[in-house]
Amino acid sequence: MQNVVDFQPAVATDRLNWSTIIGVSIFHLLVIPAFFMFSWTNLAVAVGIWWLAGSLGIGVGYHRLQTHRGFKTPQWVENVLAVFATLAVQAGPLAWVTTHRKHHAFTETDKDPHSPRNGAFHAHMGWIFRGEAQQHDYATHQRYSPDLMKSPFLKTLDKYYWVTSVILGIALFAIGGWGMLFWGIFVRTVWGWHATWFVNSATHLWGTRRFETKDDSRNNGLIAAISWGEGWHNNHHAYPRSARHGLTWYEFDVNWIQIKLLKKLGLATDVYEFKMEKDVKPLKKAA
Repeated sequence: MQNVVDFQPAVATDRLNWSTIIGVSIFHLLVIPAFFMFSWTNLAVAVGIWWLAGSLGIGVGYHRLQTHRGFKTPQWVENVLAVFATLAVQAGPLAWVTTHRKHHAFTETDKDPHSPRNGAFHAHMGWIFRGEAQQHDYATHQRYSPDLMKSPFLKTLDKYYWVTSVILGIALFAIGGWGMLFWGIFVRTVWGWHATWFVNSATHLWGTRRFETKDDSRNNGLIAAISWGEGWHNNHHAYPRSARHGLTWYEFDVNWIQIKLLKKLGLATDVYEFKMEKDVKPLKKAA
């Protein structure tokens, strides 16, 4: 395994995505005035929307359902989860799923969209600022996400994914003014971005390894805590289709709990769960 200290910065040869750079910068800057409009109500609203967008939307919907097909749902449930995910402002379902499937297909190689071997900053957020990022062409979507391409709703949602946040922002302003708007949109979105990005970066750099995968994926409890269970990343890379990422009692996995709840409600079927057998033991800790 390549040591963290051997990682080299990404070579800046691709074009800059100025629209992304400007947009991400504006969102970060608007977090500052939000702290002068703090209230417990605004914080509660932000946390609630973060759960809808980051947990039910990104973790359960985009990731464990649409990317890895770890379980099945009625199409309307999949569509609702995808709408929730667009509120995270991390791209539409086609772009997000295609990017993540490419990550698993080419983990930590030059074809990995956010390989940590090109530097921690590149893996965390620098990758969206250069080159293709999540802006895939039709042929790429057709190759990596043919299942999603069959859905007219998901294709339309992918094109106009930002509309849901505009509608939400108008509603928040009407209900709670500027303070609720800033906390429910800008603070919550920026926090959600970094929570997801840390899964791309930190869990390939720091943590423990239960399985001897071909990549440097790690299990990181801190990242799991801020990403609703997505930080048990070595488990995930070892068994990517498993809808359960936290494999032991102490690996708390909120997204898995919610999938089990969907199953009890009859809204999730064919749930694939990797279970730890007695002969599966931790192999080593990362350096």
